Amino acid sequence: MAVEVLIIIFVGLSGGLAVGSGFVAFISVLGIIPRLVQITGTKKAVWLYELAVTGGGVFGTIAVLHPIRFSLPGFFTVPVGLAAGVFVGMLAAALAEVLNVFPILAKRVGMENDVMSLVMAIVLGKTAGSLFHWLVYVSLSF
Repeated sequence: MAVEVLIIIFVGLSGGLAVGSGFVAFISVLGIIPRLVQITGTKKAVWLYELAVTGGGVFGTIAVLHPIRFSLPGFFTVPVGLAAGVFVGMLAAALAEVLNVFPILAKRVGMENDVMSLVMAIVLGKTAGSLFHWLVYVSLSF
C-alpha cells in the first residue's frame, strides 16, 4: 500500500514537472511577456504579467485537481469569456508571429501585398466561428 502511494506521488510529481517545464519553455520561446511589455509600453508592470501567468498556472492546477463551482449570475460569463478569448488569441498570435506564419501564408496564397486583409479574414473567421459555436451550437445542445 505504501509503495503504491509513493509510486503515485512520484508519477504525479514527474508529470507535473514535465508539463510545467514544457509550459515555461513554450512561454519563454514565444517571448510573450517581453512582447506584451513592448507592445503596451508597460515596462514598469512586467512583474504583473509574470504574476498573472504564474497565478493562472497555479489556479488552473488547483481547478483541475479540485473542481471549483461558482454560482454567479450569467452576465459574469461575458468578461470571463472575453478574457479567455483574449488569452487564446494572444497566444495564437504570438505563436504565429514567432513562426512567421502570416508572411509564408500570404506568399502561398498570392497576397504578399495585402497581408492585413489576410489577417483580418482570419480574425473575422475565428470570431464568426466562436460566435456560432457559443450562440447556436451550444444553445441547441441544451
